[in-house]
Amino acid sequence: MTRTFIITDAIDAPRAREPITFVVPKVLEGALWWARSDAGERILCQRLSEGSTGDRTAFIATPSFQGSLRLTLEAPCDPDEATALPGIEELEGREADCFARLDTGAFDLELCSGTAQGLGSSKWGIRHFRSTVDGFELLPSGNNAIGGFYGPFFTPENGLINPPEHTKVTIEVLEKGPVLHHYRMHGLIPDGLLEELKGKRFAIDWRFTYGTPYFQRRYQVDPFRTVINGRSIDNKITVGDEFEGGQGQLVFDRFAAYGGTRYRAGDPYAGELVAMVAETVENSASRSPKFEEFRRELAHIESAHWDLYWRLFCAWEKVLSDDEIRERLARVRAAAHVKADLTERRWILTDKPVDVSATPHETIFPGPASKTVEFHEESGRAMVWYTSEPSGAFQIVQRRQSGWVNWGTNGENECPELPVGVVIKTAYGSFAGSWETVADQLESPPAVAPAEEVDGQMAMARSA
Repeated sequence: MTRTFIITDAIDAPRAREPITFVVPKVLEGALWWARSDAGERILCQRLSEGSTGDRTAFIATPSFQGSLRLTLEAPCDPDEATALPGIEELEGREADCFARLDTGAFDLELCSGTAQGLGSSKWGIRHFRSTVDGFELLPSGNNAIGGFYGPFFTPENGLINPPEHTKVTIEVLEKGPVLHHYRMHGLIPDGLLEELKGKRFAIDWRFTYGTPYFQRRYQVDPFRTVINGRSIDNKITVGDEFEGGQGQLVFDRFAAYGGTRYRAGDPYAGELVAMVAETVENSASRSPKFEEFRRELAHIESAHWDLYWRLFCAWEKVLSDDEIRERLARVRAAAHVKADLTERRWILTDKPVDVSATPHETIFPGPASKTVEFHEESGRAMVWYTSEPSGAFQIVQRRQSGWVNWGTNGENECPELPVGVVIKTAYGSFAGSWETVADQLESPPAVAPAEEVDGQMAMARSA
C-alpha cells in the first residue's frame, strides 16, 4: 500500500507551510495522522472528508521545504497528544455576526455572516485581517471586508444591489481541524431592476490552512446572462477586496500586474454619479421620509461618505422610485460611456509599479491579468492575488484622504470581468520585493506522486 509520497516543486524557492493533499488507496480511521519527512521531521496530517471514499483516504499537510520532499504516512496521532498539537486556533470574535475568528498561524482573521442592513459594517466576508508576524491590521474598523462580490448586481443597470451589504449568508463547515478549515457560504441576492438577475443564489468556498501565508476562495453563482456597460455579460462577476488605513494613511500605495501594467487612469463614472447626486438632492420630486433623511445627510456633499452616493440610487434602499432610479442612472451611464473612451484617456503601458493615489480620482483600470499585487512601498507589506483564469479588467483604488483601498475584478462603469468558478489565491506578507515569485508559486503548486511511481520512472530513466 502506498504510504510514501514524493513532492516536487518546479520553482526554486522556499515553500512556507504549503498545503499538500495526497490520497492513500485504503480506508484509514482517525482524524489526525503523523507523517515523517526524509529529514526525520514529523508532520501533522488531517484526514479529509472531501476525496475520501469507500476505498481510499485523503489527507492534507502543510510542510515547509524547497525543491522536493519525501513524505511517509506513519501512524494515527494519539488522542491525548492531539489536544496539545500546534494548529489553527479559534478565537473570540469581535463582531456580533462573527462566524469564526481564526489564528491560522499566519493570519488572525474574522469571517462574518453579515447583517443585511445596507451598511459597510453589515457586510459578510473577512471583516478583520492581520498578519501574526507584524500584527498590522488591514481592516481595523470592521466597516469594510475582503471577499465581497458585486457585479453584475451592483451596477447602474440593476439599481446598485450590493450583495455583501444587502443579504446574510449561512456558513457550512466542510472541513475543520488543526491543518485545514474549509467553509462554504450560501446566500440569496436581493432582486434589483433587471429581470434576468432576479432570484440568483451564490456559494463561496473559503480554505484556510495552518501556517500558510495565503488563503483560497472560489465563487459559484446561479447561471446568468445580462448586458452591462453595453456588453453581454455571461457568468462574470466583480470580486472586491477592501482595506483601510484611516484618513491620510494607505495600507498599500502601489499596484502592479505581472509582466507590466496596462491601464487607464481616472473614473468618469464616479464623477458622473456624484454630479447626479447633487442634481437629485436639488431637483427630485420625491418627498419620502427616507429621501428627506438622505437629503439632510448629503447637504454637505463634499464631506459625505461615498456610500451615500450610490445608496441614493439603490433599488434596495427605496429612497427613490424604480422609474426615477432607471431614468437618472441611464443618464449617468450615457455620459460615463462617452467620457470613459475619450481620446485623451490614453492607455498607459508601464513596467513600473503605479502610484495610484497620484492619478485622477485615485483610481486606475488595468487590463487583463491573472497575477497582481498591491504593496506599501516603505514597509514592504504586500497582498498578492492569483486567479486561475485571468480577469478581463480590474479597478484599483488607493484613496489617501479616506485611507480606503480596493482591488476589484471589474472594468469601467462597474462592468464585471472575472469568470464564475475561478479559484483565487491571496497571499499576504513582506512580499513587495519578491511578489512575482510568490505569484508564480500560487500559480504552480508542487506536484505530488506515490514514491514507487517516481522511483520507477527514475530507474527507467537511468537504465535508458
